[in-house]
Amino acid sequence: MKPLVSVEHFSKSYGEIRAVRDLSFSVRRGELFGLIGPDGAGKTTTMRTLVTLLRPDEGTVTVDGMDVRKQLKAIRAITGYMPQRFSLYPDLSVEQNLRFFAELFSVPRNELTDRMQRLYRFSRLEEFSTRLAGRLSGGMKQKLALSCTLIHDPVLLVLDEPTTGVDPVSRSEFWEILRELREQGVTIVVSTPYMDEAMKCDRIVIMHSGVALAHGTPGELINSMRLPMYALDERDLVMNFSRIEAASGVRSVQSFGDSLHITTDEDIDEDRLSAALEQTLDRPVRLRRIAPSLEDVFIALIEQGTEHAE
Repeated sequence: MKPLVSVEHFSKSYGEIRAVRDLSFSVRRGELFGLIGPDGAGKTTTMRTLVTLLRPDEGTVTVDGMDVRKQLKAIRAITGYMPQRFSLYPDLSVEQNLRFFAELFSVPRNELTDRMQRLYRFSRLEEFSTRLAGRLSGGMKQKLALSCTLIHDPVLLVLDEPTTGVDPVSRSEFWEILRELREQGVTIVVSTPYMDEAMKCDRIVIMHSGVALAHGTPGELINSMRLPMYALDERDLVMNFSRIEAASGVRSVQSFGDSLHITTDEDIDEDRLSAALEQTLDRPVRLRRIAPSLEDVFIALIEQGTEHAE
């Protein structure tokens, strides 16, 4: 089966700023696909191009076989887009916002009641239907924005960092809704800087500075890290970052709260690493072997990209 979304050698610049460079990936039908990376990674540029708001400078981008350069109207008819700052109308109620967007997308009047009831069920906003959108909590605003995006039953849902600035409980509820939509057959492309959210995607592409660093399932990317990794949990040693990084056998050191994650050469074991660190720091240390997280993978990929650039 052909993918619903196909991005091949896509590049986009703003003047002299190269926002995305030679990006390629595909999204299968019914998949929850993630664009993962920090601000400036090129995620928003890619998403705006998917929904025909931008044109590629180079490469091809298609949605359901349709070119984003040529078939704008047809693509928009099957796509729901929720940008980072979705423009709800604060002086309209929840119900009035839904009806406005239904009118905007030419939803048939005889279908509107059923669609609104369905959206109320999974968003749990029905009891707030008369409340003004401007008086909703952050999480409820995001649910309403998603509901407005879904009012015309899109085949493809494109969500640009939908949970940024939302409290943890609302984030969890929002992702529960996304899982329900995927089970109903909706294809979802979502961008996020959060690695815990990336773990909830079927497949992801990790981006940094406009370049794709890696593709695959979260599990595949984690398993791709073959080098041993250890945690050093003693808070006061975090201040000795540079000295630990210089110890024999150490490849890289990253700070995670009060811990340090240390990646080592393949041929060094825990005893040798402990001895090297104790010699460097002139004090005993307590190490523990750990499995890498997706965040560890991300940091390692960025470091590798920086080394290659140099």
